[in-house]
Amino acid sequence: MVILAVYVDDIILTGNDVSEIYALKSYLDEQFKIKDLGILYYVLGIEVSPTPAGLLLNQRKFILDLLAEYKCYEVSPVVSPLDLTLKLQAADGDLLPNPELYWSLIGKFNFLTHSRLDLSFAVQHLRTSDYGILFNKSSDFALHGYLDSDWATCPYSRKSVTGFFVFFGGSLVSWKSKKQSVVSLSSAEAEYRALSKLVAELTWLTRLLENLGVVGVTPVSVFCDNQSAQHIACNPVFHERTKHIWVDCHFVRGKLSEGLIALSLFVLLSQFLCPFPKQTSNPGNLTRATASLHPVSDLPVPLVSRASSTAVFQLSSS
Repeated sequence: MVILAVYVDDIILTGNDVSEIYALKSYLDEQFKIKDLGILYYVLGIEVSPTPAGLLLNQRKFILDLLAEYKCYEVSPVVSPLDLTLKLQAADGDLLPNPELYWSLIGKFNFLTHSRLDLSFAVQHLRTSDYGILFNKSSDFALHGYLDSDWATCPYSRKSVTGFFVFFGGSLVSWKSKKQSVVSLSSAEAEYRALSKLVAELTWLTRLLENLGVVGVTPVSVFCDNQSAQHIACNPVFHERTKHIWVDCHFVRGKLSEGLIALSLFVLLSQFLCPFPKQTSNPGNLTRATASLHPVSDLPVPLVSRASSTAVFQLSSS
């Protein structure tokens, strides 16, 4: 099987048949003039480093360029967790003389979360070089989803924050920390809205995996720490208190009845997910939450011969 991924004028080819990959590259070159960049190493601002455990994705060059641009290259890193009692407010402090520079910085931070999931909470909060994420080469194709929420955390709108991430075969493949679009009247409602967002993401992922020939990933194990949200999902009877979230109820309950997901209670989930939906004063929580982050080492890119079983190549249109 050969998989072709296209983003504008960048093309990635991978598969378990290297001879077929070379044949496809020749065909594409005949139809469109392309440039063969060889083994995938750098694409869309993300470095790809082969390791014995799998592929390590990092944005080290992007981080170094960012530090140089904002004259922070010589600044020493320091752990500075947020005070749990502190709620940042838009009206605090003096107005910036050049807000465009701030907006540009936040946009770049947002791009950085593609490989630095530990920045997700801080980046979503700010919207009013040495670490990367490892995709292991395990043959385990199981999907697992974890979710949590921080109820009424915004001091202005009292909207809650959704946090979730998804593992595929032990590798972190999807995550999000984002303020919810509406106000939730209870912590159970906030948790259920987070569950709805996670189920939507799992629906898309399972369809993508089916298109790639991966079967048997359902039911997907979904873990949350709110019993009320679980009871709402499993109870076929609508109550007066759940009518205002009936769309989310129908969606989640439908996927539950289809066998796409299987709900489980995880009482330590808030520690496992932190700091996705909530701020933390304990740096140890950051370690537990970012266990998928690995140090970036200066490994040379190995050459892949035609006899290799799996390879990843990069092409570009001329």
